[in-house]
Formats: sequence, structure tokens, C-alpha cells
Amino acid sequence: MHMTVATTTAQTAPPATATVPNSLTEDAFLGGKLKILQPEKGFRAGIDSVFLAATIPAQPGETLFEAGIGTGVAALCVAERVSNIHITGVEIAQRYAIMAEQNAKRNQLENCIRVIKGDVKDALRRELAQWPEHGSFSHAFANPPFFDNDKSTSSPNSLRAVANTFGPEDLEFWVKVLGTMVALRGSVTFIHRAEALGRLLRSMEDRFGDIRVAPLYAREGMAASRVIVQGIKGARGPLQLLPGLVLHTAGSQFTPEAEAILRDGLAWRLR
Repeated sequence: MHMTVATTTAQTAPPATATVPNSLTEDAFLGGKLKILQPEKGFRAGIDSVFLAATIPAQPGETLFEAGIGTGVAALCVAERVSNIHITGVEIAQRYAIMAEQNAKRNQLENCIRVIKGDVKDALRRELAQWPEHGSFSHAFANPPFFDNDKSTSSPNSLRAVANTFGPEDLEFWVKVLGTMVALRGSVTFIHRAEALGRLLRSMEDRFGDIRVAPLYAREGMAASRVIVQGIKGARGPLQLLPGLVLHTAGSQFTPEAEAILRDGLAWRLR
């Protein structure tokens, strides 16, 4: 399956609710099942987060870890689809961490979500009491920042700059973090730019096996814009390149397959 770089992200609900501050929007995900507060300006989660969430092979009762939870879109999409799970997310930007907690409450999913306000890099430290135990999660996932520090101009919005700038060593570090947090035979899942696939696979090859790569295409006949990469810690199975998903028809409507994930919350099973 595939997702587009999409200029189309979430549906912005009319600011009819007095509880939505002027600096935020209330965006509808999963056909309106989730109402998510996001900054009007700065980094805003979109369909990347929804497609990532759809691929997490979580089962009821399992625990999950998200590096860079942002406003909570991916985590809440998983929690909406799978009952009785618990997700721990880490977020370095204080404002986003607070919004993730608020969004969990607004959608009656606060019992499923725990947000740690901190740096992903601290996950490898053992002396921090608020961090969970290494190897204690069934699944781990991330939508890492997409833009290299040396290839992009920093955003004037500081929160967006934190989310979108990424040093050359950071992607490998995030792979290491997810591998550390997940249990043996647990899954790790990333969504990233298609052009970063080689670097992502190199970072994963020594830690994970049975890796599945699912491209996301804006339209039929176009090159992939995103890839979802999922591996199993300690597995030995070969890498598989899956058919992927086309997002839009020639008429710029979502394809039925994409619509089923974005609006209906259907799982996208990679294995």
C-alpha cells in the first residue's frame, strides 16, 4: 500500500467548540472517530501517521512504544483500532507532549496512552526512573523527522524545526532505540521517505529479520514517495518487498483501499 507526501492531511473540523484555542485546530481522523488538537502553525500530523498506525500488528492486551509521539495521532489511531492495549510515547517538545495527553483525554483513550516528556536519546539510559524497562514492549514504531540538517533550511517555527530536522546519525539511533525497547520477536515499524530506504535498511539489517517493505504511491505509475518498513527483532526471515498501496485515483480521489484505512480504520497487514 502507499501513501502520498500528501498535501492533503487531516480533515480540519470547524472550530465550533469553544474549548479549541485560536492557536490550534481540531482535526478529524478515521472518519471523525478521533478529534485531534494540533497547532495551527508548525508540524502537523497527517495521513503518514494513519498509515503507520494501520500496519502495527498489535493484539489486545499488548504494550507498544512510540518514539516521537507528537500530538498522538498514530498512537490514538492504533488505540482506536485495537482494544485493551497500552502505548508509551516519548516526545521532546513540551507543547506536543501536552497536546498528546489532552488528545488522549478528549477521545476517552487516556487509559491507553502514557506520554514521557523527554528526548528519544534518553531511552538507552538505564538510570532514569520514569523510562520503561528495555525489552518490555511487544511493538515499537516511529514516524521520524524527514529532513536532514545539512539539506534543509530550518523552519522559522521552533516546534516544526525540532520535528523536521534530522542529523545523518539520528535515523540509525532511532532504529537502535526501538530495537532496545522491543522484546525478542517483537516488531518495529517505521514510515519514511522512499529515498531513505537504503539507509533505513542498513540500520536495521543487523538487528532485525523478516523485514517487510511496503511502498506508498501517490498515483498509479508514479514512484513511491514513502515506505513503511517493518522488521522482527531476532528473526532470520528474508527481506520482502510488498506490492504497496496507491493513494489516489486519476480523479484525485482516495482509492477504495486507501479510504478503508483513512476513514474506516482498517488494518494494513504486512505479515
